Amino acid sequence: MKIGVLASQGAFIEHIIAINKLDTEAVPVRLPWEFEEVDGLIIPGGESTTISRLMSSYQLMDAIIQLAGKGMPIFGTCAGMILMARQISGNTTKSLGLMDITVKRNAFGRQVDSFEVELEIPALGDMPFPAVFIRAPMIENCDKGVEILARLKDNTIVAARQRRLLATAFHPELTEDLRFHKYFLDIVAEKCK
Repeated sequence: MKIGVLASQGAFIEHIIAINKLDTEAVPVRLPWEFEEVDGLIIPGGESTTISRLMSSYQLMDAIIQLAGKGMPIFGTCAGMILMARQISGNTTKSLGLMDITVKRNAFGRQVDSFEVELEIPALGDMPFPAVFIRAPMIENCDKGVEILARLKDNTIVAARQRRLLATAFHPELTEDLRFHKYFLDIVAEKCK
């Protein structure tokens, strides 16, 4: 099993390190033909507008949409979640439109408003997950078929899954807790059977 990490911009190296710690090969992907060699894809955090423009410039958008249509597991974190959303409220950034969610960018404020919180995520077990939010988005709306995985105490949705698509508003790659990456690898392994 091999995981591709979109390496256009953002925190892709941290995702590669996390996947490697789980004894799975992870490789940076930058060009459409490189997707042929991977079983799952991670779209990291970063700057969603920049990543969107780079994906368009390198013909990655159509390739990713086609892969998702064929059932490839995809995990988007922070900006990756924004790009996976069907709709981005109040914004013209071009998204992939993969998940039936509406996302609000920078929902918690600017860089100085970044925070960490322990989240209850039943899909990962009983221990709280240390979630790191940096200029984070939030999920404003989910359609039927989208499973909500985590909410903040004020009920704000910050993680969701739709079939083989996984999205978090926070950065699991910036913690030592590998459970979210393991959860994604389990989705990929199920597809590979």
